[in-house]
Amino acid sequence: MRLPLLALLARGPAHGYELKQDLEQLLGSAYPQPNIGQIYVTLGRLEKSGLIEGEEVEQTGRPNKKIYRLTDAGREAVSAWFQKPEDEPRVRDEFFLKLALAPQTGLADQITLINKQRRQYLNTMRHLSKLAAAEDRDNRIAHLLIEGAMLHLQADLDWLERCQEELEELE
Repeated sequence: MRLPLLALLARGPAHGYELKQDLEQLLGSAYPQPNIGQIYVTLGRLEKSGLIEGEEVEQTGRPNKKIYRLTDAGREAVSAWFQKPEDEPRVRDEFFLKLALAPQTGLADQITLINKQRRQYLNTMRHLSKLAAAEDRDNRIAHLLIEGAMLHLQADLDWLERCQEELEELE
């Protein structure tokens, strides 16, 4: 959450609630949204680390609000984040560990595990399809996010099929 908030502040000063709204509008309902408390805790940490600075702004008839702006160090951190490629694909996968350890424990059947995981992925795919249908058609970023998640799920489903074929050949 730190770096996305810094990236939003790169375009100009904002307060926490504005940043939350911007994230929700940009990413849509498919992306897990932080609550406002998480945003303010993160902003506090960013301020302590010198990546942003906050300024209290008086409001008539309302409590003061704090407007945050990016520091030079914050701008450098965002630039470095954009320059660094992500470490994908996932090598550490909890399901794969279950699949690998199941025969050694005698507590789970590998094919049963695969079938349960397949059902979970298919349920998630249906949920994402509903989100895509409900999402504002003009929000291309949210649609790209949903499409990416669905493509990852499809690859995971293909991989499960491959695992099942391999394990059934061993029997």
